[in-house]
Amino acid sequence: QVQVVESGGGLAQPGGSLRLSCAASGSRFRIYAMGWYRQASGNQRELVAAVTSGGRTNYADSVKGRFIISRDNAKNTVYLQMNSLKPEDTAVYYCNADPAKFFWGQGTQVTVSS
Repeated sequence: QVQVVESGGGLAQPGGSLRLSCAASGSRFRIYAMGWYRQASGNQRELVAAVTSGGRTNYADSVKGRFIISRDNAKNTVYLQMNSLKPEDTAVYYCNADPAKFFWGQGTQVTVSS
């Protein structure tokens, strides 16, 4: 079973940037498509970006053109570069397989506010 630990969240101003990291355990990490999900207060968790084992990416319309997902299989890590942040990006961000199949980590809080 792959376990994940998210990091890199924090407070950013509108228009700012943050880079999230997801460190995964387990030798099977590289075979899974991986995704970044987010859950804003009072909302359901949603998938915002995904990357296949081969590196193909897909994004939710709400983040397309602003967020970039990438992975480093040698480091068992998935990244989410978030640019041009908006207040509506405020949420707890999680990583998991796509579709989700691992135990959820604690996530990392992203707050976008001036």
